[in-house]
Amino acid sequence: MVDLLSDEEIQTRIPNGWERDDDEIVRTYEFDDYLNGIAFASDVGEVADEEFHHPVIIVRYEEVEVGLTSHEEGGITDKDVEMAERFDDVR
Repeated sequence: MVDLLSDEEIQTRIPNGWERDDDEIVRTYEFDDYLNGIAFASDVGEVADEEFHHPVIIVRYEEVEVGLTSHEEGGITDKDVEMAERFDDVR
């Protein structure tokens, strides 16, 4: 079992562009068009599947919202922060 991060750890470790929303961290990525957002969502999906840590992905016309939490642990863990950093690298 992985330990939940404390409020202070989340505050200091959350990557730029990400925000805390209750028991998850979220970021909205903006794109010039729909297909670029779809390609990004697909790339994020591949990274997530490799790590078996699956985010919520919401695709809109020119933006993609990604949310991360560790469901089994009931909140935000190191894995969520690491995945957020990896998703930023995809962008």
